[in-house]
Amino acid sequence: MSQQQPRRPQQEQPIKYGDVFDVSGQLSSQPVAPNDASAMQAAENMVLGKTQKGGPASVMQSAAAANLQRGVVGRHEGTPIASEQGVTISEAEIAGTRIITEAVGGQVVGQYLEPGKFKMPSPAGVLGSDSITIGEALETTALTAGDKPVDQSDAAAIQAAEVRASGYAYPGGVAAAAQSAADYNARTMNVASKTKLGDVLADASIRLAEDKAVTREDAEGVVGAEVRNNPEMMTYPGGVASSMAAAARLNQDPTF
Repeated sequence: MSQQQPRRPQQEQPIKYGDVFDVSGQLSSQPVAPNDASAMQAAENMVLGKTQKGGPASVMQSAAAANLQRGVVGRHEGTPIASEQGVTISEAEIAGTRIITEAVGGQVVGQYLEPGKFKMPSPAGVLGSDSITIGEALETTALTAGDKPVDQSDAAAIQAAEVRASGYAYPGGVAAAAQSAADYNARTMNVASKTKLGDVLADASIRLAEDKAVTREDAEGVVGAEVRNNPEMMTYPGGVASSMAAAARLNQDPTF
């Protein structure tokens, strides 16, 4: 009767970036390391003045601490892709809304909006009868950026606007037209043949099932949708998000 060899204890699996963030490629399979977490904490402190509660740095610190306890990373270890491409925080202000974007190795791990110069003389949503509506803000975009070919970021922003106005995006609506235009443009090489924002938004207020005055919350939702679907994480000057944010600002403070 042969004796069984004692089994070696299995090494615990590390917490990877793909476990805690919506990332892809090489980064998703890399363990969250202490140096990465420290770099993100330093970046947040430099740009924001503090470590955001529940933000990327906080999540990374918890994951790195767990990985260190499990013995799957070293105390001074960093992820190669993060070391090479950096841990960064960028900020931009679009029509009074501050957009904060945090990235590891070039991939976004956190993004949020902060109101900038919006003034609140009355509760959000309590607006005058002469307030700018979502449909009107979309039609303004047809004037300010009408020659821009519709892309996926525009379609996402328009869908967010239609949902805010009508409660849903319905077949044959302005969001459906924008998505169809974005899909067509992606397959079309000739810029002159592409469908432009002006073609889609010229009669937006008529095509919406319902319309409402633009609030700060509406603008933030549209800005977020446009930024998330833009590879450069930016809004287009005079585009859908910019027009919506400007309308919200004017609705809250017509004298701004």
